[in-house]
Amino acid sequence: MMKIIKIKDDHIKLGQALKLAGLVESGVDAKMDIQEGLVKVNGEVELQRGKKIFDGDVIEYDGQQIMIKSKD
Repeated sequence: MMKIIKIKDDHIKLGQALKLAGLVESGVDAKMDIQEGLVKVNGEVELQRGKKIFDGDVIEYDGQQIMIKSKD
């Protein structure tokens, strides 16, 4: 089942999205897991914690999927 995360701006950084979704406890955890290649964005491994995530993007981490939606 895919979880939907709503954001107020047009984008969010990958590390922040993982924290907002409750998938990691801290920015340090997010950074480590992203750098280890454990996170995918739209099906591709993403190694940049600061990667901008936009409306409709799907993040995969630890067997879970989250979709980002902008609050319009």
